[in-house]
Amino acid sequence: MSYQKYADIIIDISHENLDKTYQYTIPKEFFASAIIGALVVVPFGRGSRKINGYIVGLSNEPKIDIDRIKPIDHVVEDAPVIESHLIYLAHWIKETFGGTMNDALKTVMPIKKAVKIKEKRRIVSIKPYEELSLLYEEQKRKNNAARIRILEALLKNSYLDYDDVTKKLKISKPTITWLETNDVIKIESKQIYRNPIEKQDISYTPVTLSDEQEHIVENILRDYNEGIRNTYLIHGVTGSGKTEVYMEVISAVVASGKQVIVLIPEIALTYQTVNRFYSRFGDRISILNSRMSDGERYDQGLRAKNGEIDIMIGPRSALFTPFQNLGLIIIDEEHEGSYKSEATPKYHAIEVAKTRAKLTGAFVILGSATPSMESYYSATKGEYKLFHLSKRAKEASQPKIWVVDLREELRQKNRSIFSRKLKELIEDRLNKQEQIMLFINRRGYAGFVSCRSCGYVIKCSRCDVSMTSHVQGGYSRGKLLCHYCGSQEPMPNTCPVCGSKYIAAFGTGTQKIEEMVKREFPKARVLRMDADTTKNKGDHQKILSAFAHHKADILVGTQMIVKGHDFPLVTLVGIVAADLSLYAGDFRAGERTFQLLSQAAGRAGRDRIPGEVVIQTYNPEHYSIVTAAEGDYQSFYEQEMLYRSLMQYPPASHIMVILITAREEDLADKAIDHAGLVLKDYINTKQLSSKIIGPAPAGLAKVKDTYRRVIYIKEANYNYLVELKNYFEGYFNYSIQFAGCSLQVDFNPMSTY
Repeated sequence: MSYQKYADIIIDISHENLDKTYQYTIPKEFFASAIIGALVVVPFGRGSRKINGYIVGLSNEPKIDIDRIKPIDHVVEDAPVIESHLIYLAHWIKETFGGTMNDALKTVMPIKKAVKIKEKRRIVSIKPYEELSLLYEEQKRKNNAARIRILEALLKNSYLDYDDVTKKLKISKPTITWLETNDVIKIESKQIYRNPIEKQDISYTPVTLSDEQEHIVENILRDYNEGIRNTYLIHGVTGSGKTEVYMEVISAVVASGKQVIVLIPEIALTYQTVNRFYSRFGDRISILNSRMSDGERYDQGLRAKNGEIDIMIGPRSALFTPFQNLGLIIIDEEHEGSYKSEATPKYHAIEVAKTRAKLTGAFVILGSATPSMESYYSATKGEYKLFHLSKRAKEASQPKIWVVDLREELRQKNRSIFSRKLKELIEDRLNKQEQIMLFINRRGYAGFVSCRSCGYVIKCSRCDVSMTSHVQGGYSRGKLLCHYCGSQEPMPNTCPVCGSKYIAAFGTGTQKIEEMVKREFPKARVLRMDADTTKNKGDHQKILSAFAHHKADILVGTQMIVKGHDFPLVTLVGIVAADLSLYAGDFRAGERTFQLLSQAAGRAGRDRIPGEVVIQTYNPEHYSIVTAAEGDYQSFYEQEMLYRSLMQYPPASHIMVILITAREEDLADKAIDHAGLVLKDYINTKQLSSKIIGPAPAGLAKVKDTYRRVIYIKEANYNYLVELKNYFEGYFNYSIQFAGCSLQVDFNPMSTY
């Protein structure tokens, strides 16, 4: 076995120092133990003082003059494992998803910026009461007003809040110092955590699990107690009580001395999720999200590391909570695209969770009413253990679903965004003082072109995804573009199928719908929830809380209103335009549409009052809409897998994206063309069956004066794509052909670039 001779070491784990590593030689006696993530002691600086560091890279090549490289002093045995395993996880992310080690380290390491520690100080009397009284009388004789005030306060209370003393009693620092020097007082301080969760008076009402829920809990805990660590997928219809299953399993894992991470897809979900967990687990839970300050995030990481909390709840970044005894990772709504990072490294939380679980002896639970194609595919192959929850909790019934053909509405001269059925049901609910959610399905919307008369959508003949309209200005109708292969077509004046003039780019927004709702139903109280109304910290909670307390009759919003929220009075959900995500210009459009329609439908009738759902669409025959209306996931999965297999899209195959950017258009074009030749040559040399699509301009071909060009590569074997990525990254970094260009690599992207 050959060992590497040099180690790249970061001296101090903080965000300021992650970009700088120092190279050391590895003495032979440490060849076996000097691995990625190992804690080592090294001589540092001119005085060669001994200091701790972590190995983040290994090589056989010196980066500087070999005479200047110092040897590692020793590898620390039985070192704390948290930093080591997170560093190893960063190395795995870098190797698996691309990017640099520094990018990966900044992803996994908890915030360690220069955050000021928040302290609570108090002044404590250390003299007996009698001596304090004598000193007080003495200061009165000397007429020392400040000392008199503080001594008088100490005679009433032997400890005082430091801030109260300086601000309310107006005592200066010299006076406090004099009392300290003369052994009258001492100052005590303790760290105060910035806690993002306000203490709440929420009582927990025990829930009796259904037979289905009990079956899942028993099976998972039997495996856990027997030392079996699996990945589990819980496929439960909306409102079936997945959270109760999670909490039962969590309770057992925490009781065994382990800690738990619960990932949720949106910050908007935190409000209700935290309330449910707080009622059961109290102060032993905390949250992490991007709306929190650096100080709040730092403090929660410190509490987790010190074992002061058992459960961390949050979106993707909470996956790297520095728990010392991690036992379980739960990923709720596992199908959500937000679990895929959009920044380099472009990791997927599910894959990272499984790897972190292996490193720590933990296990993973995935849950969804509409599992991702990838997860369900893994379950059918036996890689995940699959469980089903087929019934709603609280004896609630599934909602009645109406599918409205908007082509027919147009034929009946109804040009409103509200179908006759939806308008009728809204008026009925307002009269009954029940609540309504109106969902505008803009997820992935990219300006597809459709005919309002017959529903025809223009698609790319090579990639079978909808083409996107690009208006060229002036009186030109513009062009249609495929964002995978770059194919172009002129924009038609009439529908190629039925000849109708009602063909155009499709789209409408939440603000426009809100205005129309107010015009159509002037007495209704309306709230809107989208990116514009939730810009500030706490906006999500304010809107959701107001709706939960029936301060509004109608909530209009994007996908953030349909994720996991539980409003007992919502008995009608209107999906205004189902087609907006159905033709979003990428291969996941059908899956996203099925998921969003199913999730939206799941918001209606979650309590004892029956619910109804109206799906408005120009394509009521599409299998995504038909199966969502019928609540038939299995049929959707089977039809979607036929399409994915035929077109070699994930999970039937894998896709890698090569994105090259440059400030000059000509340079970007030449670089992507050269990249295509290099990739093709590698594939031919290795005799791979990989298929190259492109080169082509990215969907966003120019951003902030930077030109973006892409190549997509399809390949059934993921490891071959990783090898190709490694080869191309090395070639890119050393080839003069790519000077002035930047590279990003992504695997199985969640949308087109």
